[in-house]
Amino acid sequence: MTDVVTATTRPDIHALAHAMRHCNALDAVPLTLTEPQWQIVASYLQPVSLQLGKVLIEQGVKDRTVYFVESGTLTVHYEDSKERIRIAVVGAGSVLGEGAFFSHLPRSATVHAGSDCRLWCLTPLRFREFSVRHPDLALELTVAMSAVLARRMYNRPKRIAVT
Repeated sequence: MTDVVTATTRPDIHALAHAMRHCNALDAVPLTLTEPQWQIVASYLQPVSLQLGKVLIEQGVKDRTVYFVESGTLTVHYEDSKERIRIAVVGAGSVLGEGAFFSHLPRSATVHAGSDCRLWCLTPLRFREFSVRHPDLALELTVAMSAVLARRMYNRPKRIAVT
């Protein structure tokens, strides 16, 4: 079970849009939407606050929620019976959980908050509703998440960071 704390008030989606527009990392989410489009997307996302050190994603858990990082940094670790290896640091403007979202497989790594973080989560059920009501936007979001997944898969050191 993760230690995610869901915010009680809806933060402004503008900060997430800004983070995505200005992220230059390899795993930045390439999603540029108009203001009205962001408002539609926001209605299907749930804001989440995560404190330093808390677990967002746990390796081996079967959960398909995907998280968009608005602020903060998260560390991705692979764990086996012998050791825990830090694989990646993910920051604002990126996404976590895309591997399980698409594959329907258990999480491949554990993700901890490296600082206090603000994220937006999208569950498979909300995505299904989103895709029925706004198929063009759902396709744009899917392509953007797929681009991150592909970049991580092509980058050998970050390949296991696909959660």
